[in-house]
Amino acid sequence: MISNIHRVLTISTAMLVASTAIAAAEPSADLIAAAKKEGTLTTIALPHNWCGYGDLIAAFKAKYGIDVNELNPDAGSGDEVEAIRANKGNTGPQAPDVIDVGLSFGPTAKKEGLLQPYKVSTWDSIPDSAKDSEGYWYGDYYGVLSFVTNKDVVKNPPKDWADLQKPEYANTVSLAGDPRTSNQAVQAVYAAGLAAGEKDATKVGAAGLDYFAKLNKAGNFVPVIGKSASLAQGATPIVVAWDYNGLSWRDSLNGNPPVDVTVPASGVIAGVYVQAISAFAPHPNAAKLWMEFLYSDEGQIGWLKGYCHPIRFNDLAKNKKVPQDLLDKLPPAAAYEKAVFPTLDEQDAGNKAITTKWDSVVGSNVQ
Repeated sequence: MISNIHRVLTISTAMLVASTAIAAAEPSADLIAAAKKEGTLTTIALPHNWCGYGDLIAAFKAKYGIDVNELNPDAGSGDEVEAIRANKGNTGPQAPDVIDVGLSFGPTAKKEGLLQPYKVSTWDSIPDSAKDSEGYWYGDYYGVLSFVTNKDVVKNPPKDWADLQKPEYANTVSLAGDPRTSNQAVQAVYAAGLAAGEKDATKVGAAGLDYFAKLNKAGNFVPVIGKSASLAQGATPIVVAWDYNGLSWRDSLNGNPPVDVTVPASGVIAGVYVQAISAFAPHPNAAKLWMEFLYSDEGQIGWLKGYCHPIRFNDLAKNKKVPQDLLDKLPPAAAYEKAVFPTLDEQDAGNKAITTKWDSVVGSNVQ
């Protein structure tokens, strides 16, 4: 497994090599009718500026006339799974129908019996390496962790993880989530461990914790969850976040302040997220229709508009379905050449170390 952590994958190689199927299928009339009868879809942890979700939700509502009940947009992957767990017998508005979580959370939620299987019409064009063979969870998009910098506050944006420890970055560095529950934050700690030179998958998490402990002791770490607003206000001038979030924030702030999004020179982690339907979904047909929408050409391109690389990217590109103007807006391919896709086992090992030992090793309550 250790050698796997050094696999360099780009959008054109192994992780995203899809089948040659041309996926143009539409959901059945029966599914659409059943979903409309339910009338509502309950989502959780989908900020509108994350991966283009605002426009995707609006498009789904307009296309099918189904209301979308949005729970806790800022929740982390662990919170999403807990919401299913806590609402097993609840068919009310607090029970999520669907979740969008970090890759490692899919198999664990399946093992716990929290998910139900469903294979979308475009199933064959989703890479086998990014989906559960039985249909309990399936990859949706990926990005790489980057440094998102407010250039009004930080004139010299950091280029690599080692830079963040410099005195010039005192009281500036934050994570885009709580590392005890947020996949985005957990992967940032993992990336720091890789950048520190650790090669043993079972020790990367510990190395990342040690890095953040030093960052915290130096006074460079800010225990505030970094978001677009806190970035703009200068409360979190440097946020370690997925590239698609940083690019979306940059666009929405429109130069006020100017924002720099930098993929670090080392410790480049690529993270795949997955979709799944709750085993206890109050609106199972609306949930299935939502999945059909997200994995359609329209949904996949919607994610790309939000700077996320959709899991069916190769299939869309091969069939010339990706608008050139979208391709032109993506970061240069060279920035992704060092990207590492940790395996599920590697993620699991790092996840356990980071989420359970953050308090004792780093001792910073991120809120």
